[in-house]
Amino acid sequence: MTATISVRPNSPAAWAAAMRPKTLWIAAIPVIVAAALAWSEGVALDPHQVFLTLAGSILMQVITNLQNDVGYTVRRAETGQRIGLPRATANGWLSVPTVRGAIVGAVALTMLLGLPLVLHSGLPVLLLGLASIVAALGYMGGRWPIAYTPLGELTVFVFFGLAAVCGSYFVFAGSVSPIIWMAAGAVGAHAAAVLAVNNYRDAEHDARTGRRTFAASFGAGPAQHLYTLLMFSPFVLCVGIAWLAARPLLLVPLLVLPWAMQLRARFCSTARGEAFTDILFGTVMLEVAFGTLLAAGAVVSRLLGLP
Repeated sequence: MTATISVRPNSPAAWAAAMRPKTLWIAAIPVIVAAALAWSEGVALDPHQVFLTLAGSILMQVITNLQNDVGYTVRRAETGQRIGLPRATANGWLSVPTVRGAIVGAVALTMLLGLPLVLHSGLPVLLLGLASIVAALGYMGGRWPIAYTPLGELTVFVFFGLAAVCGSYFVFAGSVSPIIWMAAGAVGAHAAAVLAVNNYRDAEHDARTGRRTFAASFGAGPAQHLYTLLMFSPFVLCVGIAWLAARPLLLVPLLVLPWAMQLRARFCSTARGEAFTDILFGTVMLEVAFGTLLAAGAVVSRLLGLP
């Protein structure tokens, strides 16, 4: 059941509940990985471009989180029986118009920050940015929200993996190689695994409120298989990245494979409940660790002059 805590309306704590700051790493890691790989390959990074790309990516996650909070309230999908973190608008800590105003402001700021990147990198970045905004707003908005379909994990994989890593790298380097696509797939899979935990935990509640997520649609077995695939495929891709790049230090993310195995075991053996919130944030931190180690391996390879 959703935790009942006392939060003063319109306070920083209320905004934190809506923005979910712990999830912002999901947006930051793709840019960090792309920047590290680009620098390790000899690209002269522009600090302003890196900052603008990072800020834009994080704002996309903020927009998604705010829209998710509002969407639940407007659709009366918050019944009080959901397990997990409380929602700001559902609890009256923030009003729906206030949060919608913040969403408009965040979209406007994202576009403003993205303008120099579009002027530098052209139409591909413009189209990618617009598609990302539409996906962020459409996750829990519009007539047919993505969150009400089994496509949530796929959407996260595409926009917080493929689009975020490849788009960032394209801004920095002007092209995208197979190695970058593989890195993007690895980052995106772990990001999607975070949503897979959330949707598995909330499957019964979601089914009652009409949300046909992957877990609610196909049941526990397929949902466990999906989480397993999303957790372990990045390690396979990591081996491929290191082999194609001929850089042994890009294998460093394999150090967290035992952690992934532990999380997967807990996912498959733990009864749905508050314990899954710990598994969810454990999955977030696994993505952070994997991405940080991949970035560190790339940077150290160049610093040491290794292949």
